[in-house]
Amino acid sequence: MSQRVIKEILSQEEIAPKHFKMVIDAPEIVEGAKPGQFLHLKWVDNIGGDPLLRRPISINDMDKDSGELSIIYRVLGRGTELLSRLSKGDKVDIMGPIGKGFSIPKEARKVVVVGGGMGIAPLYPIVKELLNKDREITLFLGGADEGQLLNLKDYEEMDLELKTSTVDGSHGYKGFVTDLLEEALDGADYIYTCGPEGMMEVVQEKAKKLGVKGEASLEERMGCGTGACLSCVCKIKVGTKDDWEYKKTCTQGPIFPVEEVIFNG
Repeated sequence: MSQRVIKEILSQEEIAPKHFKMVIDAPEIVEGAKPGQFLHLKWVDNIGGDPLLRRPISINDMDKDSGELSIIYRVLGRGTELLSRLSKGDKVDIMGPIGKGFSIPKEARKVVVVGGGMGIAPLYPIVKELLNKDREITLFLGGADEGQLLNLKDYEEMDLELKTSTVDGSHGYKGFVTDLLEEALDGADYIYTCGPEGMMEVVQEKAKKLGVKGEASLEERMGCGTGACLSCVCKIKVGTKDDWEYKKTCTQGPIFPVEEVIFNG
């Protein structure tokens, strides 16, 4: 159940240029959080009151025992720049956990996970959960450079097959992560993906070609985070023909069946 709390920051560090990891003491949020859900948060007034709206940021990790959670975000504008100024002991105003989380169907035994850039961050909790349930995982991470391969060191220590790609060739295959995908999907039971729309659209095409179903985590601009403002709607297929409807990413998502999403619609 989503709630609003003001909580203390335990640590914040810049893990790559303009990429920050913040750890927050928030047991009330962690208790009910699921992989794939996100937070709607803002700074507390000691650093200024503008801009007005909160920022939606996915949960990157959570510890049920300690009550700690972490987020990873990239500085893109005024709001995230203000967040990046915070340090240990400062407080953030949080609404969460929000949205529909990932599911793990019984038939998902051999799983492919594909993340690109900031889209890697929401996938870390579901990868951990899949490993806890003894699922076989092939994980694909893609980014412009090695710094964008979030949680890379954590993944390298996990019992899974890891494949990486970077546009500049600084880690793994030089090129796009989707170039590596088709062979792994042949024989897979399920796929999870999050990243740029262009990447997820290619993932969708390759999965559909091989009859693999799965889930996509969408990222949209959000105003209220409660489903009232309709600023985050996305197009989702309905029925068996070409019908579709708008759904709210904040409350009806951000997780949707990958085969039902209409990208660049």
